[in-house]
Amino acid sequence: MPSRQFRQQIAELTAQLAGRELNADLQAWLNQEHGVDSPSYQQLKQSCEQGVAEGWLCNREGGGIRYGRIFKPADDLAGFSVDVVDMQDIVGPHHRHPNGEIDLIMPLEGEALFDQQAAGWLVYPAGSAHSPTVTQGRALVLYLLPQGSIEFTRSA
Repeated sequence: MPSRQFRQQIAELTAQLAGRELNADLQAWLNQEHGVDSPSYQQLKQSCEQGVAEGWLCNREGGGIRYGRIFKPADDLAGFSVDVVDMQDIVGPHHRHPNGEIDLIMPLEGEALFDQQAAGWLVYPAGSAHSPTVTQGRALVLYLLPQGSIEFTRSA
């Protein structure tokens, strides 16, 4: 099953994230160790593209966004849940990250930006909030949420 291989890829990554504070230092480390030119980034992007093509990723749609939670929080994932969204030139629903959020940005078409960030990693600290936005094209975004915690809210 392809999602089993994908889970193993995520587990190898999240094992390196266990117990780390979600902050700018983690974002810098992720972009250095697992950045766009790294084998781990390329493998994750390829797996996400394959999962979308095969229909086991982003298999739901709402408000012009394809999405799906592929894994609930689990011990083998260091307590992270895993979601993947497929967005094109759109603003998503405002939400808050009680425990933070780690995003892997994978442009597919154009020079897609996610929250004004190019391809790579973006880390939101605990208590942060945003309306996820993709501009200048289409991107897949993989979300790692500690304990799967997310609160949909109204924008400020």
